[in-house]
Amino acid sequence: MTNETISARVQRMEWAAEGILEVEFRRPDGGDLPAFTPGAHIDLHLPNGLLRNYSLLNDSRDRHRYVVAVGLDAASRGGSRFIHGDLRVGQIMPISAPRNHFPLVEDAPHVVLIAGGIGITPLACMARRLAALGRPYEIHVAARNPERAAFVSDLRALSGKVLPHFDSEHNGAPLDIAAIVAKAPAGVHFYCCGPGPMLAAFEAATAGLPEGLAHVEYFKAKEQPASTVAPGSFKLTLAKRGETIEVPADKTILEALLDHGIEADYSCQDGVCGTCEVKVVSGVPDHRDSLLSKSERESNKTMMICVSRCLGDHLTLDL
Repeated sequence: MTNETISARVQRMEWAAEGILEVEFRRPDGGDLPAFTPGAHIDLHLPNGLLRNYSLLNDSRDRHRYVVAVGLDAASRGGSRFIHGDLRVGQIMPISAPRNHFPLVEDAPHVVLIAGGIGITPLACMARRLAALGRPYEIHVAARNPERAAFVSDLRALSGKVLPHFDSEHNGAPLDIAAIVAKAPAGVHFYCCGPGPMLAAFEAATAGLPEGLAHVEYFKAKEQPASTVAPGSFKLTLAKRGETIEVPADKTILEALLDHGIEADYSCQDGVCGTCEVKVVSGVPDHRDSLLSKSERESNKTMMICVSRCLGDHLTLDL
């Protein structure tokens, strides 16, 4: 990727809950880090060559540090496994400046935060901000059992209502998101971050709300429906460069660009972080990301080139 990076030192590592490691980063020279807003994430350029995105959980007023939490994923592709097993305090690595595709509406009349497992990280930052502003909110923290619930005691020290739900105390039943949404008054903003089944339940429960009231963040790509057209190659014109290249059926736009020696910003390659978002000049994208809203997709103004393709035979992008 081509984004500039920041040199950061691992300042502190400690257990936040069973299977969840809290990691704090600071500048080696003690200087300030770029400001961030609740919901933001950073990229870690890990010493093993992998690039991973993690949400910031500390107070957004902090300028001297970034704090993330990493859950040990049983199906880890090398990121969480490396952080849990090989990362050490004192190591210096490149990180990105914060980016935010999950912003908090700070003047909402009321906010309901729904966190599942490691999804607590961006929502903990949001809770801290709402408490600092004196805004009303509640946060539902779901986990398999109390031992796997991170930051509950920290959240209870704030002004909002903290409502834990542990599956082990409810005969294995998950948090009833539909009931939470149904009893909330009109105009409430809902935020959810957690595992795939929770996010699917959240999207189903909030499907009838006006657009803009339900906010969701995926850590992993959700399963996408098959394209409405048969997959195939298409022509891609790069408006700024005045070049046209072929995107094969078995390649993403990003892969085709890199194969042609053309630099592009990217990170997750799953359509969840927004780093590769590019403006659409002409053509109709086949959106396969987990970020853009329905209206944003229908506007065809931007697309995520790491996963999305073309619904025709020609696409022109602002590259």
